[in-house]
Amino acid sequence: MLMVHLKIRINKLRYQHKHSVLLHLQAIEKKGSISIQPLQKGFVIHRMNQEALLLWRNKITAHPLYNRLQSLDDLRIFASHHVFAVWDFMSLLKSLQQQLTCTEVPWRPVGNASTRFLINEIVTGEESDVDPDGKRCSHFELYLAAMKEMGANTAAIEQLLHLLSQGVPVREALRQLELPSSIIDFCNFTFDVIEHAPAHVQAAVFTYGREDLIPDMFHELVQQHKQQHPDKLNTFTYYLERHIEVDGDHHSHLAKEMVTHLCGADESKWEEARLFAERSLQMRYQLWEGVLLQLETIPVV
Repeated sequence: MLMVHLKIRINKLRYQHKHSVLLHLQAIEKKGSISIQPLQKGFVIHRMNQEALLLWRNKITAHPLYNRLQSLDDLRIFASHHVFAVWDFMSLLKSLQQQLTCTEVPWRPVGNASTRFLINEIVTGEESDVDPDGKRCSHFELYLAAMKEMGANTAAIEQLLHLLSQGVPVREALRQLELPSSIIDFCNFTFDVIEHAPAHVQAAVFTYGREDLIPDMFHELVQQHKQQHPDKLNTFTYYLERHIEVDGDHHSHLAKEMVTHLCGADESKWEEARLFAERSLQMRYQLWEGVLLQLETIPVV
């Protein structure tokens, strides 16, 4: 039902009659949804206005969940939820690569070479980074190793991977695992976007809805727990540091440039991008709500 409403909204935006593009954009600019700067005579380029998404970003980074993570067991529960976001982030990334580059044989040039470079650069870093020992691994595999080191339960995510390897459709696999609804809804939204949304929308969700949303407070909290459990959180703290260094900096800039290439000067694409990026942030907030709900059933020691 969610995807039906979103697709209807996209169609309305895409096919609306455009009497005056410039006047329309100026009206949107006054509402604060996009910003505009001259591109060349007769055209305008507008980028995603961060203020349009700031409300939900602030709600996520100020979520009461972070103050509730008071023990190693709490971090284990957090990781058992968050790992599904790490996994479906990789799925969204590969979907973009399939759309923006040629992944078939025989090879043929697909799309814009600059966009191909941007997505391939991100894929290389996400799929084949290095672990603390300098060995190549994906960020998902690094997170899974961190979970095992801290003693978190990896049964659900590993069973999901097993079911997928057996050809079970992703939604059916998630259903079989009897996961919390917050995890299922989060992943289903991502795969709705993968299966139904155009490339510029997928890129916006990837960039603005999935960029670094973990506040400094969380990193400080993990460091405090690491002092108490030095052999349990080495890989997890390395993952967080690597996430800031690679995902939050270099890849974030590349991804924003990719969105700009894909949306260009088309105001309807920018509005679609904003709509879905905002929805993605709402889904992340609900994911955090699910973690907190489980933690609240456990007495604080």
